[in-house]
Amino acid sequence: MTLLALENCDVFYDKAQALHKVSLGVEANEVVSLIGRNGAGKSTILKTLIGLNRAASGRRLWKGDDVTALRADQLGRLGIAYVPEDRRIFPNLSVEENLRIATLMGRQGGWNLARVYDLFPVLRERSAQPGDTLSGGEQQRVALARALVSRPGVLLLDEPMSALDAKLKKSLQAELKKLHRELGTSFVLVTHDLEEAMMLADKICVMRAGRVVQTGTPTEIYYRPANMFVAGFIGETNFLSVDVGAGS
Repeated sequence: MTLLALENCDVFYDKAQALHKVSLGVEANEVVSLIGRNGAGKSTILKTLIGLNRAASGRRLWKGDDVTALRADQLGRLGIAYVPEDRRIFPNLSVEENLRIATLMGRQGGWNLARVYDLFPVLRERSAQPGDTLSGGEQQRVALARALVSRPGVLLLDEPMSALDAKLKKSLQAELKKLHRELGTSFVLVTHDLEEAMMLADKICVMRAGRVVQTGTPTEIYYRPANMFVAGFIGETNFLSVDVGAGS
């Protein structure tokens, strides 16, 4: 079942076109990874999915219904959550206060605080610490926990591990896999880390200059790239010039 989708969406920043006829579907219990170079349109897709960007044309669908006109807060009540790259936790509030605000504001049927601590035991240990005293990994866990409080059907993650060192990154990658298995929440993950995308994703969407170049499983993307750009971006590749002549 397709939970969230964009259909033929064009997005502009002033007069500059950021997305060109982009279509993308997120299935139930699926991890989708958006990859591409800086400026390819990955974060713009997330902001369009959550309603922070308005598409000039095209549609946004939730479980088959047209929700193009809905705002981000309205989409949140439907079951879509978003963690921006800068996390945006309250630095002067404790971990528990950050999470308690989320439980109070979350949609009906969300997690209570005890369940959140079951999912993120390290946050129980840090519950009294102000947000600005936490490590990068702990801050990211607070942001993840706060987004998951509402039990979303789809969680959008913009570069969740970009500011973490290699050891913390591996730890959080394993945590994301575990959360996905336990909760069944679909993830849409923006990353520059190809290894991360190949490890976590069921489906990879390769972006270039605001366009979707290829969408497929990690195996399809790696072994059957759609063109030279995808082949060069995904793997270590040698390109050879050849002349094709008539067979004898």
